[in-house]
Amino acid sequence: MARKSSLTNALYKAARASATARAASKGPTSLAKREARREVYRAEGKATRRLFRGLFR
Repeated sequence: MARKSSLTNALYKAARASATARAASKGPTSLAKREARREVYRAEGKATRRLFRGLFR
């Protein structure tokens, strides 16, 4: 389900893009570390959602 576009959502997207650009300016290692962290956080969020959905259904 797509999220409703809002000013807050746009500001968060801009902040993420800025942080990615800042990491890229530091070099490929910094950018790779950032991408790896984001993947780990995304996987943790999915696991947490599955856990709560299973508990509260």
